[in-house]
Amino acid sequence: MQRYLVGGAVRDALLGLPVKDRDWVMVGSTPEQMLEQGYQQVGADFPVFLHPDSKEEHALARTERKSGKGYTGFICDFSPDISLEEDLLRRDLTINAIAMDDDGNLVDPFNGRQDLEARILRHVSPAFTEDPLRVLRVARFASRYADLGFTVAPETLQLMQDIQASGELKALTAERVWQETVRALGQKQPRVYFQVLKDAHALQDIFPELNALFGVPQAPQYHPEVDTGLHSLMALEQACLLSEREEVRFAALIHDLGKGVTPQEAWPKHHNHEAAGVDLVKALTERVKAPKLFKELALMACQYHTHCHRALELRANTLVKLLQSCDAWRRPDRFELFLLACEADARGRTGWEQKPYPQADYLRGVLEACQQIQPQELVAQGYTGARLGEEIQRRRISAVKRFKRDYAPETYEDDDEDDEDDSLT
Repeated sequence: MQRYLVGGAVRDALLGLPVKDRDWVMVGSTPEQMLEQGYQQVGADFPVFLHPDSKEEHALARTERKSGKGYTGFICDFSPDISLEEDLLRRDLTINAIAMDDDGNLVDPFNGRQDLEARILRHVSPAFTEDPLRVLRVARFASRYADLGFTVAPETLQLMQDIQASGELKALTAERVWQETVRALGQKQPRVYFQVLKDAHALQDIFPELNALFGVPQAPQYHPEVDTGLHSLMALEQACLLSEREEVRFAALIHDLGKGVTPQEAWPKHHNHEAAGVDLVKALTERVKAPKLFKELALMACQYHTHCHRALELRANTLVKLLQSCDAWRRPDRFELFLLACEADARGRTGWEQKPYPQADYLRGVLEACQQIQPQELVAQGYTGARLGEEIQRRRISAVKRFKRDYAPETYEDDDEDDEDDSLT
């Protein structure tokens, strides 16, 4: 019985990166032998054992044979005569198919170290096409290591396109799609994840609403990059500079889905694209089973990003309605994430990357002014029911007017007119 360190631990160590988790493969062993030595068995699909002391995972060497559709349609053989090379052969990328023994000697039958040095993500064997999840995994690895210069080998990209053409991507569960996606969103360059999916023709299957934005033009005076899909990736890129929160990055990415359904005869204008995108955002987030905050923030960014951009022009009444629609009184932390997503949208345009976005601080000031109105004080004064709600609203609007006057006294004009913006009801 021999054990070898495998996978990401070897890969990242060779790249000089921190090693978080260490996985081991056991060659020449049986489940009974592992249990006799005090290992604890976990995993239902194939035997994986936890070391009695380190609790690190030790899996028996195995081979896999395709037996059905999807990433679960495999028959595994983990008999003790499976060799290390056979086990490494089933892995996805050459950089993940390097093993190291307890003395530090490398076993590299598929030239993974060479691909590490060349910064290439390359499949191990033609069996790569048997697992559709590998399309997403390669895209995620591309985003994870993009800052080191890694790219996908052309022949591997072709196999990813072959997987898409086979229809196998449709067998992926929402949970696995979201797991890979949210992990990519946490990387330094998640934009690469979505670009690789598009290059692999997989974006149309995984995120069709996002894929529909590519090739859709926008007014060049506001969007010199023109293409809406490109703008979405640029907004994601800016979101990464503003926040480490995956929710902000996701909201910035899909805020403009409504532009994908604009009639071509209306191009490059996209009137009312905010409302048009609501059902699309709901459909996407529900399909991939995105967590609640991801869905809420994406919907807010979709519906109200234009109001945020126009904040300095809005009347006090409209500003209060905006904060109400975003539930900013009860959830100021979420409203802050919304402002970051909107700033990412504004900066995600060619030539706008470094421009200031005063609207965010302006709305922070509006919220602070409204928070000075304490409903408890009004209740103590005898306000109840509908009268209480009306008085809170009146005082908030008055507070915002004072804020607007103090913010720009030279241009302030009192806005007593009723607002008629139905999108903020």
